[in-house]
Amino acid sequence: MDMTHWMKTRWLKASALGAIAATLALVNPAQPAHAAGPLSLSAAVAAELAGEQPNRRAQRRANRQSTRANRRGSRQANRASRRTNRQANRAQRRSDRSANRSSRRGRDARAGMVRSEVNRSERRARRVVNARAGQPDRNLQRRIDRREQRAERAIEGRDRGLQRRDFRRVDRAERRADRSADRRVDRRADRRVDRAERRGFRDGARAERRGDRAENRRIRRNAERRGFRQGVRNERRRDRIEDRQIRRNAFRNGARAERFRGGRQFRGGNFRRWDHGWRNSRRFNWRGHRFNNRAAFRLGRYYAPFRGAFYNRLSIGLFLDDLFFQPRYFINDPWAFRLPEVYGPYRWVRYYDDVVLVDIYTGEVVDVIHDFFW
Repeated sequence: MDMTHWMKTRWLKASALGAIAATLALVNPAQPAHAAGPLSLSAAVAAELAGEQPNRRAQRRANRQSTRANRRGSRQANRASRRTNRQANRAQRRSDRSANRSSRRGRDARAGMVRSEVNRSERRARRVVNARAGQPDRNLQRRIDRREQRAERAIEGRDRGLQRRDFRRVDRAERRADRSADRRVDRRADRRVDRAERRGFRDGARAERRGDRAENRRIRRNAERRGFRQGVRNERRRDRIEDRQIRRNAFRNGARAERFRGGRQFRGGNFRRWDHGWRNSRRFNWRGHRFNNRAAFRLGRYYAPFRGAFYNRLSIGLFLDDLFFQPRYFINDPWAFRLPEVYGPYRWVRYYDDVVLVDIYTGEVVDVIHDFFW
């Protein structure tokens, strides 16, 4: 509404100013530019109107802004006052409600206490009157009846429990009898099956033996007898020849070996004679070497060649099983432990923590050092 009013007033003023200027122009025509003199009346009015127009606009704008600010401030103040009034009213209502509730509770409690006291007094008076009149007390009679009912229920429950126990005992006895009968039947059946299996096994074993015997007889009767016999003879001959060659080579190697071992001379290089005096030689000081090189004498755990084997303390002249001097137990470098070199059939062998010199042909223990390894 304010904008439309302003536009209308502006249009009317502009139209009025235009009409005044037109009339002044008709009355006083424009003079030439070279004519010097005071301004005409129309020009002065127009200039005054043109200067006043922007001032009025600024004034209007300032007025509008002030009115708007005043309105906003008044609105905010009204809202704040309303909020405070509402909060105060709510707090007042809550306090009133709590006061009313507390008063009601107090009244109800008082009324209840009074009622309970009145009821108790009335009940007592009734009991006294009934007792004087000879009438039985109902509450007392109800209590007596309840106790009697509980006693009857307990008796019935005991009877039922006894009956259940009796039934259970009878069931257990019957089950035991059934189990024993079933076991007897099963045992008899198992015995029969075992007997049949034994008979069948015996018959089968006998038949198998008979078949083996017949087959062996056939093999013997075949023409392979000659080849078998000839093959066995040839194998025996080869073994004998090979053994002779091994012994000869060993003897030659022993004879050609160093003549000086352990400070003594082997006569004729006979490998069957082993000189035990090497321990007294300063060259083979295995104790001092072991003391200075402890790690070299820790070879790890010893694994026996077969299960169930156990340690036996050996001595010179005993015989050792060939499983204990297999190549994996040989000491290939005796000088690393300051032991004399071996020749011929002799080999240094580890036996648990002992070191043993064994004749690998016969298994005889030629020399032994106990607790040699750590």
